Amino acid sequence: MNAADSVNTKTETILQQLYKNHFGSDIKNSQPLTAHGSDRIIIRLHNETGSSCIGIINSHIAENKAFISFAKHFRSAGLNIPEIYNVSDDTSCYLMEDLGDTTLLIELGKNPDKSFSENGTELYKKVINILPEFQINAGKGIDYSLCYQFREFGEKNIDYDVNYFMNNFLSNFYKGKINGALFTDDIEQIKNIILQMRRDFFLYRDFQSRNIMLKDEKMYFIDFQSGRKGPLLYDLASLLYDARAKIPQNERELLIDYYLDVLDNYIKTDKNEMKENFWYFAVIRILQAMGAYGFLGIVKGKSKFLESVPYALENINFILNNRIDNSKLSYLRGIFNELI
Repeated sequence: MNAADSVNTKTETILQQLYKNHFGSDIKNSQPLTAHGSDRIIIRLHNETGSSCIGIINSHIAENKAFISFAKHFRSAGLNIPEIYNVSDDTSCYLMEDLGDTTLLIELGKNPDKSFSENGTELYKKVINILPEFQINAGKGIDYSLCYQFREFGEKNIDYDVNYFMNNFLSNFYKGKINGALFTDDIEQIKNIILQMRRDFFLYRDFQSRNIMLKDEKMYFIDFQSGRKGPLLYDLASLLYDARAKIPQNERELLIDYYLDVLDNYIKTDKNEMKENFWYFAVIRILQAMGAYGFLGIVKGKSKFLESVPYALENINFILNNRIDNSKLSYLRGIFNELI
């Protein structure tokens, strides 16, 4: 078995057994896949007849348990989720359905000569049509006791994300001195908006173009293991302000309206209030993403993630300067005006 060097003999044996139990044959060859920001080892496994699946090796058992449980629940709710084929006794390894290599991000890049409205708008509408199914319908039966980071996107989660941004992004990229009182005042303004919203829905957490797969003209969804209870607008912000997707601003705003229209089929909301509050969710999501770019790009040495920084800076500056009232978040606005 020609797997990644970090896969030891014991783990190889476990994967071999899981594979043989499911497919009735041995693994003929394997192909390590990129795990992006994750510490998981991800391997595509084949047998002699060409049958393939994805093998996951992950020492973070709580993460595995969340993914496996959520996946089974979402599939039972009729959502397009990779099927879990087999799980090791200690839950450190599992096999799941191979969805191929085409993510939404890759699909968007297949026709570079076409505008986003020609190539991406309908794809994103299809994604948005499905999002409330996760958040509202399927979210009702989730076992939230398996959430291994936070069970709810509340004050503690926001504080954690802000500290993550400060420690991994600001400390590396901003050379000025931070006024702690003014910075905290702005974060409190964001929290006051977010915490007044209903937070009893399923929050996917990392709902973005790399975690949406296209196979046989259908959309499939992966990497929802970090989900928790939370408000509706965070996942929309994750999707539309995914830095690498480079969605034009006018298309983002059309897609916000589209989501709010779709949401009407599930629950009634104040669309004007939702749209006004959306920008605060976009800010807090971009701060979290910037923290991840700093951590993965600098601390973990995965420099590819640093390529997203200019796009994230452009996005948050646009929001702070054009979509949030000038009387709000003035200190953050000043920091990012300097950074850009």
